[in-house]
Parts: sequence; structure tokens; C-alpha cells
Amino acid sequence: MGMGGEAGGVVGMLEVIESDFARLEAETKASEASAQKEYDMFMTDSKVDKEAKTTDTEHKTAKKQDEEQALTVTQADLEGTQKELDAALAYFDKLKPSCVDAGVSYDDRVSRRKEEIESLQEALKILNGEDLA
Repeated sequence: MGMGGEAGGVVGMLEVIESDFARLEAETKASEASAQKEYDMFMTDSKVDKEAKTTDTEHKTAKKQDEEQALTVTQADLEGTQKELDAALAYFDKLKPSCVDAGVSYDDRVSRRKEEIESLQEALKILNGEDLA
């Protein structure tokens, strides 16, 4: 009987080990399947995210190039406009003394101009042979 008990004990022990192994194998397979599923989802999400970021980077790079070109054009326009302004101010400075700072009031200029017109009209009459009555 001792042998039979030992044999049943070994077989029983082997059956328990087999059952533990089967359970462990099933748990491991389920865990691996779950991990594979999570990995696949992560890789899909990462791929989509990478593509979105790549597209975003391309758009931002194109926008940056467009804005840099616009800045260059605007700076060139500014330089041209500044040159025109400088030329206009220089011309104004040349004209200013004769137009603004002549030291003669507006009323004086009007009366001088009126006298000049009258004297020119008299000269015209003389040239036409009219009497200066």
C-alpha cells in the first residue's frame, strides 16, 4: 500500500503541476494577447500622431517661409518709401526759405503782387499806344 500511496501521490502531484501549468499558460497567453493589443493600439496612435505632427510641421514651415518672404518685400517697400520721404524732406528744406521763411507777411506779398500786376498792365497799355490818363 505504501507504494500505491506514493504512486497516487506522485500522479496526484503531477496532475496538480499539470493543472497549475495549464492555468499559468492560459494566463500568460491572455496577458501576452492583452499586451500585444495595447502595443498595437499604441503603435497605431503613435503613427497617427506622428503623421499629424509631420503635417503640422510642414504647414508651419511653409507659413514661416511665406511670412519671411512677405517681411522681405515689406522691408524693401519700407526702404523705398523712406528714400522717397528723405528726398521729399530734402526738397522741402530747399523750398522752405523761399516759401515760408521769406520774412514777408502774406498781406505784404499780396500788396506787392497787386502793385506788380498794375505796373505790368500800365506797361502793356504803353506798348499798345494807349493813353495813360
